[in-house]
This record gives sequence, C-alpha cells and structure tokens, in this order.
Amino acid sequence: MAIYNLEGKVALVTGASRGIGRQIALTLAASGATVLVNYCGSEEKAKAVVEEIFAQGGNAEAFGFDVADDSATEQKVADILAKYGKVDILVNNAGITRDNLMIKMSEADFDQVVSTNLKGTFHTIKHLYRNFMKLRGGRIINISSVSGVMGNAGQANYSASKAGVIGLTKSTARELAARNVCVNAIAPGFVASDMTDKMSETALDNAKNMIPLRRLGNPEDIANMAAFLASDEAGYITGQVFCVDGGMQM
Repeated sequence: MAIYNLEGKVALVTGASRGIGRQIALTLAASGATVLVNYCGSEEKAKAVVEEIFAQGGNAEAFGFDVADDSATEQKVADILAKYGKVDILVNNAGITRDNLMIKMSEADFDQVVSTNLKGTFHTIKHLYRNFMKLRGGRIINISSVSGVMGNAGQANYSASKAGVIGLTKSTARELAARNVCVNAIAPGFVASDMTDKMSETALDNAKNMIPLRRLGNPEDIANMAAFLASDEAGYITGQVFCVDGGMQM
C-alpha cells in the first residue's frame, strides 16, 4: 500500500463501499487523510469500510447519496462542508455498467450509465467548485476507463461516459489551474473484481491475452496511483490521463 503524507486532508471518495473505490478509501486513509466514504447502494458495506479505516488507525465517515441526483449531491456536499469545513481531495469513482450491443441497448440503459458515470462526476465537481477555489489548492481525481480511451464492443454507453469523463477532466483542469487545483483522470484496465470473478475461465484468458503484462490488475494498483495524484509529489501534474492497464491500450 503506497503511503504519502496526506495528514490534515479531507477526501471524498464516491462509490467507495466496494472494489476500486473501497481500496482508494483505505489507501488515502492509510496516508493520513480523513476519508468520506460515499455509497448509493449498501450502507452496510460502506460502514464496514469506515470500520476498517478506524481499525487501521484512520478517520472516516459514510455518506449515502446518489451522485446522479444533482439536488441530493448538492445537499450532501453542503452537509460535508458544514461539518468538515473543506474537501481537499475529490475522487470520482462511482460508476455503473449496463452492457449490451448498441442495436439491443435501450435508451434507459444508455441514459442511466451516462447519468451516473459522467453527470455524477459533473455534479460533485460543480458543487465542490467554490470549495476548491477558496482553498487555492486541492486534487480532483476522476476514474475513467481504458474503455473510454479505446472503446469496447458492447459498451457504447459505458465507453461514451468514460470518454466524457476524460473531456470533463481536461476542461476542469484548465478552469482550476489558476487556483492551483490539479485535476487528473485514471483509466483502469481489467482489474480483479466481483465482475471478473463471475467471468468464465475462457473469457478471463481472452482478457489476459489482450494485456501485454498477461495478468489482471488489482484495486491496489489503481489506489496507489490515486494516492500519488492526491499527494504534494504530484503538484505539477494536471489535465492528464493515466492508463493503469498492464499496457492494454498501448
């Protein structure tokens, strides 16, 4: 687990009750940040992450809201700022999939994915925008995907949303650079998760054959990059997309 000095920092991680988001929350907490664990689904899983952070000597709190809901996000962000005074680090990790070939994809499935993955990222940035301007510093880290860089058959909605996150990242980076806020994106490749656990051995082998390193990544690989981008060591990096994918999109 990468350790950087994030003492005194407050970090909001969306979609942090499981998978990559959970590991990012744990890693930032291990580096000294107070971590606000956002969840939309399971309160129980989110509280388990909070308990795990406390057990390792960190500080955390769970906040339930759907980033796709603009008004709910605005209210919860206001609650967070009222209680903690600031957010130094925002990690936009919340995301969903509704995979299908485009010819079979419903408009609802397209809209739901874009609403959570892309608009959800917009909502959190928008409602924390003044916070970052006042801080004259801080980090915004958006989790995109290799699918947003390369495209992927059967994921037109997901790929479009994650490509949109890259455009949003670059635009926000340009807007907030004068206030010393660094905004970057991470594009994970195939990462071991609940989803990959359900894949057949053949499907997993096919996935690994697309990756020059011939193996899946793990949540720690993404979390370590997030911790670096959140740190002072990354203070001259903004508007960039970091593919953590074993060379898949190379």
